[in-house]
Amino acid sequence: MNDTKAQGPEEAVTCDGIIADPEAIEMIAAADRQMKAIGYTEHGMRHAKIAAENAGMILRELHRYDEREIELAKIAGLLHDVGNLVSRAQHSISSSLLSYDLLRARGMPIREVVQVVAAIGAHDEELATEPTSDIGAAVIIGDKADVARERVRNPHMAAFDIHDRINYAAQETRLEVDATTKTIGLDLSIDTEIGSVMEYFEIFLSRMVISRRSARMLGCDFRLIINGVPLL
Repeated sequence: MNDTKAQGPEEAVTCDGIIADPEAIEMIAAADRQMKAIGYTEHGMRHAKIAAENAGMILRELHRYDEREIELAKIAGLLHDVGNLVSRAQHSISSSLLSYDLLRARGMPIREVVQVVAAIGAHDEELATEPTSDIGAAVIIGDKADVARERVRNPHMAAFDIHDRINYAAQETRLEVDATTKTIGLDLSIDTEIGSVMEYFEIFLSRMVISRRSARMLGCDFRLIINGVPLL
């Protein structure tokens, strides 16, 4: 039996509240265990929090969104990968459905739930080629911007696949938003002795394409800079 109490209308569901929620914690952990079992990089609470903070930061820095819209973007970012606990295939859809039940059980009004689940459902570039909302656009960019050595699980460099190499090669990642110039920039420092810039594009091109489309939805240009060289 689910003994989680639904929140009253005066208790708005927040990202911090979901982060501390035992069911959400277990769902995110279970999703990450599935990803680990099939050899994927980290998709646990660390990645979820970074995607959430990135999504919220993007909307906040553009100065056009109220605090609740920013919070909904953070919640969508936090829950965007929970569907991996079912299967990696079409995980954006299962993430949406699982998030719907979780959020409704906690008292989130339907007008907010539909925004969150729509944003989650459109975040995977393998199924969706365009963002469908500003919140969704922020989640897409926030998710794709998490390129980091900490995501690599494989302890043996000799056995790295291309995803391991590129994430492990990332020495620094900065996501920056400039409302004045209307640009959203992803600035990466990569150790090219571990992974090449060409390899980065080999696996991340589709992610950068949807990031650029997401930036356009937000009224911005998307910029990719690797080792100080503008590439997009």
